[in-house]
Amino acid sequence: MPSRTNKIIGCLLIIGAIALFIPYTFLTIIFEYPDILRQDTSVILTKFSGGGSTLVWTWFAFALTGIPLLPALILIGQKFESKASLVRIATTLGIIGLIVQMIGLLRWTFVVPVLAETFMTAGDEATKAAAIISFKTIHQFGGVLLGEHLGQLFTIAWTVLISLSFEKMRLFPKWVHLLAYISSFIYLLAQMELLATVIPGLPYWGLAGFIGSTLWLCWLVLIGVKFVKSNFE
Repeated sequence: MPSRTNKIIGCLLIIGAIALFIPYTFLTIIFEYPDILRQDTSVILTKFSGGGSTLVWTWFAFALTGIPLLPALILIGQKFESKASLVRIATTLGIIGLIVQMIGLLRWTFVVPVLAETFMTAGDEATKAAAIISFKTIHQFGGVLLGEHLGQLFTIAWTVLISLSFEKMRLFPKWVHLLAYISSFIYLLAQMELLATVIPGLPYWGLAGFIGSTLWLCWLVLIGVKFVKSNFE
């Protein structure tokens, strides 16, 4: 019989992975995310303003959906750190990655609404320009640098290191580890689009982020189900 800890870990992984899909899907419908981020800043702020409180709450929910994964990572670390040398550093990197991504996403709840309102109610072009510059700066720092670059890199590192550890302990079939490595590689390719924001003309694959993250979430669900059903010791 699976232990209580295994069931908790598995349920948290499954809940966290599935929960991310819900606000993300809403954002694609009501905000045209993530394609909207490739539009001019004035278009982004106008679209955000039109979304009202529903859009703000959706972003808030999206940011907080990572919370169930935090205790899951901690419990995995505590359970296996004595059995594989990479688990402790993997746990640290994973926790940092999740927190950084949550902080980056929360800008849409607490910062962007102010900038959008300023842009929409501005009585002169100078104020509009200031709102646009402020958005670009905050988006580049909180979104591109923190949430997407550092957050995703730390998450990728956790995935690879914890998969290597699981593989060493022979907890899952080889194809599960392969899925982790493939999703991580594709997710890593998405970094090129981030670099393209400061290096114009740099080629990138626009679907890398979506495909990589989707495969990663599927992998989380798979190992979550395995934890629920198995008695890992």
